[in-house]
Amino acid sequence: MRYLWSVPAAVIAWFVVGFAPTYLNGLPDGSTTFVPARIDLLVLGGFAGGVVAGLLVRRIRIVVPLVAVVAFCAWWLGGNSLSAKGLLVTLLVASVIGALFGALGTRSSVIAAFALAVPVAWYALRPASELETWRWLWQLNGLLVAVGLALLLYVACWRRGWRSAYYWVPLAAVYVASFAVVDGAQAITQARGRSTDEVADAGTDAFFQTFEPLLREYWPWFVLAVLLAIPMVALKIRALPPPPPPPSPYDDRGNDAVLSDDLDWVDREEPKRRLLPRREPVG
Repeated sequence: MRYLWSVPAAVIAWFVVGFAPTYLNGLPDGSTTFVPARIDLLVLGGFAGGVVAGLLVRRIRIVVPLVAVVAFCAWWLGGNSLSAKGLLVTLLVASVIGALFGALGTRSSVIAAFALAVPVAWYALRPASELETWRWLWQLNGLLVAVGLALLLYVACWRRGWRSAYYWVPLAAVYVASFAVVDGAQAITQARGRSTDEVADAGTDAFFQTFEPLLREYWPWFVLAVLLAIPMVALKIRALPPPPPPPSPYDDRGNDAVLSDDLDWVDREEPKRRLLPRREPVG
């Protein structure tokens, strides 16, 4: 019965998380065509949607063909030409790999949280490129950074509760490093056409120059994300039913199995006593 809701929820999650924010353009005009194809849109969008779908379905043999079919149908219904096999294969492979990571997080969703770090960091940086002169840009970027980290911490504790809180520190470090990865990839893309050394230098400089300004500008938002994740996880755990008590190892045994060996005489049948006739005294 669980698949009756998990499979439709996985399809909707793949579309909302990976498809709608990255591919659809011109929604006020009613247009449903794809944004001009970009490799980062296909890889990160399909990957993030696949991870969320895998978390919901929990079975690799079901979620892998599911996301592959959904990705193909979304590509075809979006008005794209099927002749662009390279981009279509990129979308399918990214969605399938994301679904594998999500399904592997069935018992411990920490794996899915680490896998979502780069796509969440990429989503958080997107409005900055569109609103460079906006007055409240620092507040908007900080809020998106905080929400992204809070969601990652919440996903890490989704399956096992507070036992996965030990991974919050490395997960936050990976999340900060994901911003550097995104900046490095953008710098490499902008330096395309130059020599190999110049492209490598541009990517390396962008990667290492991201940490210090990011931590200096947005450290209050990182603290806010941790404070926000704590009640989120607490409410999640409180909403779940209590786990069933562990089965007793003596349920399939009788009461005698509980008694120690020195008390076995309690249930033993007392042997019948033989009465001997009284002997007459001699003489």
